[in-house]
Amino acid sequence: MQTSWKKSLLVSSLALGTAFAGANALAAGETVHWQTVIGIVQANNVVGSGTGAVTGGGTPWSAQSGNASVNLATGETHFSVHGLALAGGNAVGTPGPVAQVKGTLVCDTDGSASGGNSVLVDTAVVELDDQGNARFAGNVGALPSACTNEPDMAFVIRVAAGRWIANGTVLR
Repeated sequence: MQTSWKKSLLVSSLALGTAFAGANALAAGETVHWQTVIGIVQANNVVGSGTGAVTGGGTPWSAQSGNASVNLATGETHFSVHGLALAGGNAVGTPGPVAQVKGTLVCDTDGSASGGNSVLVDTAVVELDDQGNARFAGNVGALPSACTNEPDMAFVIRVAAGRWIANGTVLR
């Protein structure tokens, strides 16, 4: 019983330390990375809150690979996705009619620091080729404080019209 209590205390301490380390990393303006990109599994899923909510595409998508990174101090942003394709419908296995995508950093996903609204920061639109490959490298400008001070954020890839079809995973 006492061993279980000590393990719980140790795990809680490590989790609390990790939360503070994450907040300090944001304050220091470090670069955040998403190790891979996957397609949207549940169609019409919503990321973000209030006026910063982004609705997912109406069909599931898949991706072979990809990654994303954002330097929170400079706004330098990179993303790549490979094999982004529809996972349903008559165009399954292809990008279908989607020829352009953009990356979107969704900051303060729960809206707790922004009056109930997430903050969206978009990259420029880039071409999505017939094999589902797209790449962006550039600067999105100065990031709002919701991006640099709030640890809850997501990276999604959206069609030019705005619905998200893929997301970064394993934030580090």
